[in-house]
Amino acid sequence: MSLPLSVLDLAPVTQGHVPADAFANAVDLARNAERFGYARYWLAEHHNMPGIASAATSILIGHVAGHTTTIRVGAGGIMLPNHAPLQVAEQFGTLASLYPQRIDLGLGRAPGTDQPAAKALRRYYASADDFPADVVELLRYFEPVQPGQAVQAVPGAGIAVEAWILGSSLFGANLAAALGLPYAFASHFAPDALTQALAHYRAHFRPSARLARPHVMLALNVVAADTDAEAARLFTTQQQAFINLRRGRPGLVPPPLASAEALDALCTPQERAGADAALACRVIGAPGTVREGMRAFVERHQPDELLLTANVFDHAARVRSFRLAMEAWRTP
Repeated sequence: MSLPLSVLDLAPVTQGHVPADAFANAVDLARNAERFGYARYWLAEHHNMPGIASAATSILIGHVAGHTTTIRVGAGGIMLPNHAPLQVAEQFGTLASLYPQRIDLGLGRAPGTDQPAAKALRRYYASADDFPADVVELLRYFEPVQPGQAVQAVPGAGIAVEAWILGSSLFGANLAAALGLPYAFASHFAPDALTQALAHYRAHFRPSARLARPHVMLALNVVAADTDAEAARLFTTQQQAFINLRRGRPGLVPPPLASAEALDALCTPQERAGADAALACRVIGAPGTVREGMRAFVERHQPDELLLTANVFDHAARVRSFRLAMEAWRTP
C-alpha cells in the first residue's frame, strides 16, 4: 500500500542504560527508518519520567536531523502550555533554517508529565485553556513580517514549518478543523474517542492557506518479530511500562517477560484490563499478522498516514521490528 508510515519515538531509557544511550539509539533508529522508507521521525515531549529522554525535544530533533538526510524530523509533539509561543517559533524557525523542508511541529495541550512537574514547568502560566490562542499566536510568527509588527521570530518569520494539532479528544479535532491544520490522533494510548474525533474533524474542516482538505495521521502500536509469540513477548515491555505509569511509579523501561502469559502474574485483572483498553490500537505479531492487522486498521479508520510506535527493550529488536513492519506493509 502507498499510505506513508512514520516513526514515533520517546527516546526510551532502558534498565541498565542512561539517556546518552537513548540518544545514540534515537540517531540509529532514525537513520534506519530513513533507509527503510519511513516518511517522518517524531519525538514526543515528556518530563519527570526516568524512562523517557526526549524532554528537550527541539534539541533532540536538531541532533537527529543533523545525522539524517531526507526523512522529515519533528515533534509529536511540543506541549505548548509548557512554552511561550515565541520561543517555540524561534526554536523551530532555527531548525527549519538548518534543515529546510524537513521539520514538523506537532502541538499538544497536555503537560506531558505529572502535576508536580507541570507546576514546575508552568511557573508563570495560568492554564492550558489558552492553548487555541497560543497556537494562533505561534503560527502567526511563521508568517511574513508585517509593517509595524512589534514582535517577530528571528528566525521563524516567513519560514515553512509544517504544523500539526495533536489530540485524543474532540477538543483537538475541533481546533485542527477550525484552523485548517492536519490532525494526529494519539490512538496508541488513548483510543476511546478515535472514531468520533475523526468524524468531527472531517465534517467540520475549514480549508486554510496551510491545508486544502482534511489530513489525518493515526498512531498505532506495532511490534513485529519472527513469530506471533515472540512479538507478544516483546510487547510485554510496553504493557509493564504502562501499568507502572498507572500505578504512579514510572521508571526505566523494563525488559520483556519470559512470555506474554507471564504478565498476568505481575498485575491485577483490573490493571490488565486497563492496559488492554488503553493499548487497544495495536498490531503485534509475525510479518503476516502485522500486514493484515495494519491493513484492517487502515480500512476501518481511513487515515492518510500511520505513525508507528514500538517500545521494545532491546534496540536491535526494535530496529528490526520497524524493518519487518515496513516490509510487511509493502508486501502485496
